[in-house]
Amino acid sequence: HYYLTVETSMDEVMTLRARLNAEARGKYKLSVNDFIVKATALACREVPTVNATWRDDAVRMHHNIDVNVAVNTERGLFTPYVASADQRGLVAINAAVRDAAERAAAGKLTPAELSGGTVTVSNLGMYGISHFSAVINPPQAAILAVGGIERRPVVRDDDDGNAILVPGHVMSVTLSCDHRVIDGAVGAQWLQAYRRLIEQPINMLL
Repeated sequence: HYYLTVETSMDEVMTLRARLNAEARGKYKLSVNDFIVKATALACREVPTVNATWRDDAVRMHHNIDVNVAVNTERGLFTPYVASADQRGLVAINAAVRDAAERAAAGKLTPAELSGGTVTVSNLGMYGISHFSAVINPPQAAILAVGGIERRPVVRDDDDGNAILVPGHVMSVTLSCDHRVIDGAVGAQWLQAYRRLIEQPINMLL
């Protein structure tokens, strides 16, 4: 296995999330993780090799993109999946993850819900972890480890093209890859796609 890490600007996600939640008037409350799951799924659509599994010395490519989401409960860690996450809107992803988390806490997840999935997201940002590397969930070929959002000074261009320091929201993500399925260049291409999607989240609504 090998590991690739990038930092992503989360300014646009924070702004869009706040706006959508305000307009929802209590009907739903999107989390940052909903955007991450959606970006993960769409990046797998663009770079489908990451959405594959290793079985019996062979690579199996999947047409469906089912994203497992790590859920920590008093009963232990579970990874239920959001089926066809690339085809779901943010509200549908939010509902699916919340339902799975509630049933995981109650011990009501079925074996089928835990045995499927094609790629996994593990988010420890809510525990104050800045970055980490996650263990791949076999037979999958990749898992995305997500750290917390940090406020940092970042360099931006002003209207005149001059570099200036401004406050920004930054998140570190690390992609763990099985080299039998995903070579380094493909893993890097996937992270490029993911970063473009998460930094321009309005495109995920189209």
